[in-house]
Amino acid sequence: MPSTMKALRKMQPARGLSFENAAVPSIGPADVLVRVRTASICGTDLHIYGWDRWSQGRIKPPVTLGHEFCGVVERVGEEVTAVKAGDFVSAEMHVSCGHCHQCRLGEAHICQNLRIIGIDQDGAFAEFVKIPASNIWKLDPAIPEHYGAILDPLGNAVHTVLAGAIAGQTVLVTGCGPIGLMSIAVAKACGSSTVFATETNEQRRAMAKKMGADVVVNPAGTDAVARIKAETGGTGVDVLLEMSGNPAAIQQGFRALRAGGRASLLGIPTESVPLDLVNDVIFKGATVQGIYGRRMYGTWVQMTALLKAGRLNLEPLFGERTPMEKFENAFALLQGGLAGKILMYPDGIKS
Repeated sequence: MPSTMKALRKMQPARGLSFENAAVPSIGPADVLVRVRTASICGTDLHIYGWDRWSQGRIKPPVTLGHEFCGVVERVGEEVTAVKAGDFVSAEMHVSCGHCHQCRLGEAHICQNLRIIGIDQDGAFAEFVKIPASNIWKLDPAIPEHYGAILDPLGNAVHTVLAGAIAGQTVLVTGCGPIGLMSIAVAKACGSSTVFATETNEQRRAMAKKMGADVVVNPAGTDAVARIKAETGGTGVDVLLEMSGNPAAIQQGFRALRAGGRASLLGIPTESVPLDLVNDVIFKGATVQGIYGRRMYGTWVQMTALLKAGRLNLEPLFGERTPMEKFENAFALLQGGLAGKILMYPDGIKS
């Protein structure tokens, strides 16, 4: 067992990352050490790379990034019995405290003292990562390895889509980044009658069609609300899945939502969003939900079942695969909206 490893780290409070030598994490009695096979870049990683306002207030360098991954258990602490060396795993990277009001109510995903591996402590952009045993998720052999590396964002999509009735419903997905694209696939797999998608990026619009969207609209060139109303007989959609965080998209989504509809909001705006609460929420009798992370661990059970059943085709998301040391090109592609999910391999081997 080596004492050092390669890791992709935020070393300075400035733009960029660096591929560094780091100590292999030491584990406690209730921890698991995982040898990372595959890691995936998240939008949050892009924010940290760019060192935006959110990152400056949250990230404390030096820290190893990465919270989307799969791997093989290398060793376990003396108190760990549920997993063993050699198990193929992923993990819930949100670590809850277990004792706050929300945790006591079974709402650990919105724990008051939540810490995130790969953001608040060293993560999975490395050869090894330390995870609390309670957060480990053993992967069914039927789930492909590259799917195992994106269960974190897929869980966000599943949580958002299944936060209310979806079978037989018309759905609008605003924003076709990776989680928006996954939401299209999940909504279709779970019986949505028609899925609309709005996206300004041409490549992502093409991907939305591949993921199963029935109608894809460029809101920069078309009156998206008018198009959706026309396609739904003037009623509007039953469900809004807001994935963009863009103020204009959020406003359009609420205007396209039918009276009595559900709006589930996952996208995170970076500025205040003016809403017509009277006409678009109150008078509509709309149900509005804030969605954060994945339910622990109901969402994991749901997405595992969907994957095992072969209901989700996520292949259009995957294109670029790269050794982790060549991360700069991967980040540039994602920042330009030119890729879906990019997989990185700490051992330098593409699979």
